[in-house]
Amino acid sequence: MGEFVNTKLTAYADRVEKYMLAELEKLQNQTVQKNFSVSGLFDAMRHSLTAGGKRIRPALIYAFCQACGGDLQFADSSVCAMEMTHTSSLIFDDLPAMDDDDFRRGKPSCHKAFGEATAILAGDALICAPFSVLAQDSVLNPEQRLQLIRILSECEGISGMIGGQMMDMQFEQRTDVTAGELETMCLGKTGALMQASCQMGCICAGATPEQIESAGNYGNYVGLAFQIIDDILDVTSTSEQLGKPVGSDAEENKTTFVTLLGIDQAKARATELTALAHQQLEQFENAEFLHELTDMLLTRIN
Repeated sequence: MGEFVNTKLTAYADRVEKYMLAELEKLQNQTVQKNFSVSGLFDAMRHSLTAGGKRIRPALIYAFCQACGGDLQFADSSVCAMEMTHTSSLIFDDLPAMDDDDFRRGKPSCHKAFGEATAILAGDALICAPFSVLAQDSVLNPEQRLQLIRILSECEGISGMIGGQMMDMQFEQRTDVTAGELETMCLGKTGALMQASCQMGCICAGATPEQIESAGNYGNYVGLAFQIIDDILDVTSTSEQLGKPVGSDAEENKTTFVTLLGIDQAKARATELTALAHQQLEQFENAEFLHELTDMLLTRIN
């Protein structure tokens, strides 16, 4: 089972990285034509985009596109847009004003490698570029492109990823955060881009409204389980395994699923959410990879 999933993940990751670098080159050529001297900015963007990682969100887009009968080429612009968006959020998360982390995916964080100001601009550039990539896609129809742009903008915005990050910061000043509040925050900070990824894959393949809804539900369940496992790994794993510092949640007195529930109950909640995610996949005929990926995310060690 693991070999099948890892092979698919590697193939998806190779494809998205190739597409991202091509899009980045297009953007850089545009700046050259306008006589903008910003090569250092592209170095910072490339540093973070190519740092590796699990590429789970692009994999979800590709997998749901295929599960709905679509070809991978229909999803290329979406996976590029999503990975740029996700990478921008990691650059911002690592900044001194946020989580103040010096390493990401085993490499120096963008602000440590290029300075804080350049890192902020690289994050800004990577959160803007996805909309140009989606708008200029040549294989999707205008309605699909509009749907993709709407979903991405909503899920990365105030009612999604950014709002979840704000809630996370507010919770650091509180000692009475409930499990329900924590789940709501995580559905924004982590789950929103997972949800968007699943729905975008369906849209790329021309899926039914029912499939798009089920994919969104799946993304929410998996996103929440993913964050719970992250909280567990922060206290059970090593920096070498994760490629980033561990124990930072405890140092910052953050309320996590582990501090609220304990490790055993947190694992039980992640298992429950994983079962719910599997149920949502019943809408799809070609979901073998998604079922196995779902189980792998529950048992991951990094």
